[in-house]
Formats: sequence, structure tokens, C-alpha cells
Amino acid sequence: MGSLTYRTAGESHGAALISLIEGMPSGVAIDTAFIDGELHRRQGGYGRGARQRIESDRALFLSGVRQGMTLGSPIAVQIANADSRIDDAEKTPPVFRPRPGHADLAGSIKWLTTDCRGTLERASARETAARTAAGGVAQCLLRAFGIECFGFVRGALATTSGVEVSVARLGELRAARAASEVYCPDAAASEAIVKSIHQAKIDKDTVGGICEVHVFGVVPGLGSCASSDLRLDARLAAAVMGIQAFKGVEIGLGMEVARRTGSQVHDPIVFDHASRGESHLGFTRPTNNAGGLEGGMTNGMPIVVRGAMKPISTLLRGMPSVDLRTREATQSQYERSDISAIAAASVVMEGVVAFEVARVMREKFGGDSLGEMRANYDGFVKAARQLEG
Repeated sequence: MGSLTYRTAGESHGAALISLIEGMPSGVAIDTAFIDGELHRRQGGYGRGARQRIESDRALFLSGVRQGMTLGSPIAVQIANADSRIDDAEKTPPVFRPRPGHADLAGSIKWLTTDCRGTLERASARETAARTAAGGVAQCLLRAFGIECFGFVRGALATTSGVEVSVARLGELRAARAASEVYCPDAAASEAIVKSIHQAKIDKDTVGGICEVHVFGVVPGLGSCASSDLRLDARLAAAVMGIQAFKGVEIGLGMEVARRTGSQVHDPIVFDHASRGESHLGFTRPTNNAGGLEGGMTNGMPIVVRGAMKPISTLLRGMPSVDLRTREATQSQYERSDISAIAAASVVMEGVVAFEVARVMREKFGGDSLGEMRANYDGFVKAARQLEG
């Protein structure tokens, strides 16, 4: 059984961010243009702050890749910080007035200091550039098996897009997403969200939103019901909740299942002989309320995950807080920040979801090389198609 993992290192204003990816099989073509494109998308979106005009994120592969192909050894990816002033006391001064909603206060108490600077440097969403790079590498593996991921912004505040997502529309949807300032492939909803963010900027406030990721082309049987920590739905939820500022996750209908009866929730199973050659092996559903996951395992339908991102914790007008040195009431300290980062968050979410799917693919099909993994995959699919009573 293969095991695919990643870790990140780096601070917001440190020299660089690092992703260390282990367990990637050899022979995977690394599309650096695609990964750099994802890093560039993560920097974009209406409502981003001045930091994005300073940085120009690019993935530098320090190990594990030769002539564009993975070697099977650990992959180290570096993303340099142009704004690397962590040791400049004047440009990165102490922070004694914690921001409500941020890691400032909890981290300061955890590390027994009145200065929030050390906490916020690592807790900063700047770290998600490293996770985006890892997700981009994972998507290179998934694409070798015909698996495609699509992340976008579903809505913000009172605006929710009703756009329908399908594999047949992927090209159209990606073009519409690229044309949107907030990565929402629905022109009317996109315009409304931009207006909301603009108003928040005037009000010196911030805006969160709903991000959604669809994964197409996944075979049934990834993940497991044998143990709670192997359930793919739980692992996806943990990955999304691990993104800075995310406070909720739904799969398929999500919370709506509590407001419906079983006959209105569960997806009928249909066998279509004509589509046995597709990734779902012929087992289709007229609906996908389960979001492609039943019993902690993929069921052949597209995986659908939504995440709720709270508004950015740093407000231009500040919020009531306490000076940690004196315990006196004050306004929270301002750190250069965004008005909204939901567009960027949708890119990060696509990456972490892709990595979890790639992880269960490795667990199921193993192999030291892509060729061996492919042979195991093909053998499984062939056996599944030949199942008889």
C-alpha cells in the first residue's frame, strides 16, 4: 500500500515557504506551468490586499523531480517570499493587541508571550501557497488517471449562485471562472459578490463566502468503512477545515439532509450497461445528494465538497480587544490584510481536496512507479467490471 503525505514550513514574512511531499510514485509528469498557474490564481481575486502586488509566486522544485518527471523520492517545493522581512524589527513590530477571530490570543497564551507576532507569522494564510503547490502536484497524478478537479466560489453573504456543475461543462465553467473577479462561474452572482466586497471595503469591514469543489472521474471504492480514520468523507472534511478561516464543511446535500426524509435524500442506483466503460463502472444515479461518498467511500459519482470561509479577521476599523501587556481595553492591532480572500480560498480548497483524493488513490493502488500503480488500477477496474453473482 502506498502512502502519500505532505507537510509545509515557512512564515508569512520568512525567506520562503516549503512543501515536502512524500510517497509520490516515480514517472509522474509534473506540469510546472499548471502549478504556477494555480499559485497565480491563489494570489488573485477581488478584495485582495497589497501583499499580492509584492509577491510573484513560482514553484521551485528542489528535489524529487528530474527532467519534469517524479523520481519516487521526497519532493521539496520552494516558494520564495519577496516580502521577507521577518527579522526587521521596524517592519515587523510586536503585536500586543490580538485580533478577534485570529490565532493571536490563543497562540500567545499557548507559547506564553504577550507578543502575537510569532503566532501570526505561521498562522497567516500566506502558508496556503505551499498547500496549493502540493495540491498542484497531486493533480498531476490524478490527471494521469483521467481525474479532474474544479473549485469555485458558490456565494457570499446574501448571494448564492445556482450554477450547475458537470464534467460535460468543465471547459465552459473554467472559462467563466477565469472571467470572474471572484472565481464564480455565474456572471450575475459574480457581479453581486464584487459589489458586496466593495461595500465592505467602504465600511472597513470584511467578507467571507462559500467555496465548492467537484472531482470527476473517480472510481468506486476509494476510502474505507472499516475504520473511522480511513473514511474519505472525514478526511476531506479535516483537510478543508484545516484551511485558515474555514468554519464549516458539507458533502453533497450537507446540512440539508437533516431537513428531508430518507426517500428525499438517498440517491437511487441504476445500472447502465452502455456506460460500463466509464469510471463509475455503469452504476449511475439520477441524483448526487451523497456528494459521491457513501459509507466513507467513493460510489462512482462526482465528489462534491463545500466549505464555509469566515470573513477575514483583520478589519481596517479594528475590533474591541485587550492590550496583553496591561490587560486594558483597546482596539485590535491592524496588520496588512485582505477585504476578502474567497477567490483565493477556492483555489486552496481545490488543492487540498485533490491531495486527499490522490492519497486514497495511492493507498488503494500502491506501486513505486506510475506504471505499476496504473497496472494495479487497471486490474482492479477489470475485476470490478467482471463481478457476477
